[in-house]
Amino acid sequence: MSDSRSDSYAAAGVDITAGYRAVSLMKSHIAKTMTAGVISDIGGFGGLFEPDLTGIKKPVLVSGTDGVGTKLRLAFLTNRHDTVGIDCVAMCVNDIICCGAKPLFFLDYIACGKNVPEKIADVVSGVARGCVQAGAALIGGETAEMPGFYPPDEYDLAGFSVGIVDKEKIVDNSAMSPGDVILALPSSGVHSNGFSLVRRVFGVETADLSAPVAELGGASLGETLLTPTKIYVRPILGLLEKVRVKGISHITGGGFFENIPRCIPEGLGAKIEKAAVSTPPIFHLIAKTGHIPERDMWNTFNMGCGMSVVVAREDADKALACLADDGEDAYVMGEITASDERVLLW
Repeated sequence: MSDSRSDSYAAAGVDITAGYRAVSLMKSHIAKTMTAGVISDIGGFGGLFEPDLTGIKKPVLVSGTDGVGTKLRLAFLTNRHDTVGIDCVAMCVNDIICCGAKPLFFLDYIACGKNVPEKIADVVSGVARGCVQAGAALIGGETAEMPGFYPPDEYDLAGFSVGIVDKEKIVDNSAMSPGDVILALPSSGVHSNGFSLVRRVFGVETADLSAPVAELGGASLGETLLTPTKIYVRPILGLLEKVRVKGISHITGGGFFENIPRCIPEGLGAKIEKAAVSTPPIFHLIAKTGHIPERDMWNTFNMGCGMSVVVAREDADKALACLADDGEDAYVMGEITASDERVLLW
């Protein structure tokens, strides 16, 4: 550990020795994410990664960046910090997988009011778990202690991922046509979107987040809302090896109405059977408690579908079987139609 120390900086609220201790505590978590391409260690000025281009004719790099958003408020209120890192990774890698890219590496950024090494290490442990799930290496990051800018007990968390795909294998919508089916991959819950509304609906600042909730099968509101965003990298990569996929959408903020059309060409639309979508109890509780109109629910949340995949009708059974092999209980929730109405819920 460095013996660098500034009493003047410490008097201003920044303890650089806490940063060194945080890095030391992180290393065991980061080590679990190492892949063959990593050629640098944590602590340098840049993370080095040598991609394996074997079998890739025209490599294309794909990047994605995101944060956890106001879901972090639940972590503060429950004093649980080891899951939001998974959300941070998921929001990035689930985006880049939509074009068929395999995540290579991830970097995080944590800004806090006070660097408490154990808390920062907890956050990074979640980031590392997310990276392991995505098959990506955590090759660097930054922790910025910013007293007077953030409250002492709060932090923000963001990150980005870089992936790679062969140019000829990029998933696009050029072959999509009416009659193609839309598959739903189940979400783990609310994921990381719509939490400004969720927090208002449940009044989380004063609610008992640890009390069992009957509508949630006895689970508490806190643990249900903190359930990490599901990472879909492995099942999607497996699917792409066996079935021609015509489009993929990550269902995030904006719900069905914003995200499903993003993989559909102009002149075509998506017809979704609402009854087919397996919706977890938390969404019914949000709608009931907050008196949220049905359209607003579908226009804000994933409603139980974290990712949608479009395949030819004749490939649907094979795709479902392939996803099942990777533990995904996917199902058909709709079809592509010749329509200017981008999303029709019925």
